[in-house]
Amino acid sequence: MTMTAVLALAVGVFLVRLAGPLMRSRVNVSERTETLMKRGAIVVLAALVITGALFADGGFAGWALPAGVLVGGLLAWRRAPILVVVIAAAATTALLRLAGIA
Repeated sequence: MTMTAVLALAVGVFLVRLAGPLMRSRVNVSERTETLMKRGAIVVLAALVITGALFADGGFAGWALPAGVLVGGLLAWRRAPILVVVIAAAATTALLRLAGIA
């Protein structure tokens, strides 16, 4: 990718991010629409987590990775510190792989 393309994309991303605060006072969104947008963001994030946890290299990732994600998700839900969440998820995945459960 050329430097011109990179700069053009950087400027475009900056302008899109700047548009939010600048347009916030001009655009009125109903309460229902705002609720739907928040729920939509949660659905998109959940879909990314699920596909990232279940699939790798075009196929099923095995049982160790989803188990690690599940442990991390449960600890995050219980409001554990982020360092504990990451280490527990990684350790779960690593120990299951070490045990032969790929």
